[in-house]
Amino acid sequence: MHGAELADAEVLFIPSPTTPSPPRLALEYPQNVLPENIPVCHRAFELTAVKCSNSGGKELDMQYPEDLNKLNVIHITGTKGKGSTSAFCDSLLHQSMPRWSIGLFTSPHLVAVRERIRINGQPISEEAFAKYFFDVWDKLEANDARANPDTPPKPMYFRFLTLVAFHAFIDLKVDATVLEVGVGGKYDCTNLVPKPVVAGVTSLGIDHIFVLGKTLSEIAWQKGGIFKEGAPAFTVNQPEEGLTMLRQRAEELKASKFVVVPPAPEVADIKLGLAGVHQIQNANLAVHIVREFLESRGVPLPNDGSLSPAFIEGLEKARWPGRCQTVQDPKYETTTWFIDGAHTTESLDCCIQWFVSPGVGIGFSSPPTRILVFNCTSGRSGDAFLGGILAKAAAQLKLHNQNDTDATHLFDHVIFCTNVTYADGGFKGDLTSHAISNDDLVQLKTQRMLEAAWTSLVPEFPKSNIHVLPSIEHAVNTIRQVDRESDTKQTQVLVAGSLHLVGGVIEVAGLSEVAL
Repeated sequence: MHGAELADAEVLFIPSPTTPSPPRLALEYPQNVLPENIPVCHRAFELTAVKCSNSGGKELDMQYPEDLNKLNVIHITGTKGKGSTSAFCDSLLHQSMPRWSIGLFTSPHLVAVRERIRINGQPISEEAFAKYFFDVWDKLEANDARANPDTPPKPMYFRFLTLVAFHAFIDLKVDATVLEVGVGGKYDCTNLVPKPVVAGVTSLGIDHIFVLGKTLSEIAWQKGGIFKEGAPAFTVNQPEEGLTMLRQRAEELKASKFVVVPPAPEVADIKLGLAGVHQIQNANLAVHIVREFLESRGVPLPNDGSLSPAFIEGLEKARWPGRCQTVQDPKYETTTWFIDGAHTTESLDCCIQWFVSPGVGIGFSSPPTRILVFNCTSGRSGDAFLGGILAKAAAQLKLHNQNDTDATHLFDHVIFCTNVTYADGGFKGDLTSHAISNDDLVQLKTQRMLEAAWTSLVPEFPKSNIHVLPSIEHAVNTIRQVDRESDTKQTQVLVAGSLHLVGGVIEVAGLSEVAL
């Protein structure tokens, strides 16, 4: 099964009152699907896509997988930075070819499910999403034939949305598509496209080990599975183990070329639209990918390899909400939110490098009240994450000569809450999750584990300032109370550990209009 069904918040489509409600999609991650069974599941999805396109009813313009080639796909995978790199690619294409229609498919969403399917940077409308959703739904309803009667009649959530995106982009006749892999690559459902124009792999790391493998080589094998015969493949500098496997996969799958992109000083000199030093590498990869794409389409570019004005503007105007993003609270002037969906050791390292920098989270004449809001998926190593946060914060404080601040006292309060949206236990429709066990939610197992880890790491931290809370609404209410009672002029809130936590905070704190 697709790892995104496990890792992403698997939310429900909430139809309008005038729309007949479809049955709930199969959202739960099947526990009996082992990594060795993933190829079989992937083939089943391929057959579902064909079934969807060949059944009676409204034509979906996707008779065979080869029809997806007309989308002119840039296919992006990686462990960290794949969403940001996709956003840079989308912006570069839009600024370079303003008359083109550019499709962008990413995951997960922050607040609304239609954020995953964008045209020229904007989510498709609610009406368009409902139309394309039910086009696909009705196709599958009209053809219920299955080789295995135990196979669910509908593909799981992420796979269903992938079909919706493919259908929307073909129907809207996009000129180019930036397609972000959900998890892995080889058996990811986005990997139906027979021949993308170009493929890219961002920085590799250890994540989703139950699906992708426990070593960097095994993970690289999965990621390199998006390479296709005759299509160029690009990546950034990787640890040798991963790079060797990616090169091997490029040769095995007959990519037209395999390029490890060199550093580009010119990119480092640009004020990128996405904050964080780590974004330089993502932007550089996107530049090489889009340059290759445009050249393959006969678009003239500077012969000396320099950045065109359109490329510079594309890098400056790129936006990717929920990643190293600073948001001034529109209603509470003293509160500033620093939101980043970092959920791996490496990405949290980048998050803290960004936050604990002058002009971002430190370096102010009047010290603010700082609050950390954190959650992580059950099964991920919370103690390692929190230890990494403190270690990186200490290194950053030393780097910037903040000798009067100790990393263990960087935050005045820490909040460990679930990803449940509201205090009554309910979720916002588009944020409903079935990836968390009820037992975990009721007993707050993950949050208690984080509390114990923090107490062990910082034994002198005031117990009254460690908050274990059952919902995001509880967390936001606690932040408001701390802000009201604080003697400082400013309250800084760092939200990290989960994109679904970030999305819920944006919703509950009323940040959508300024953050999205």
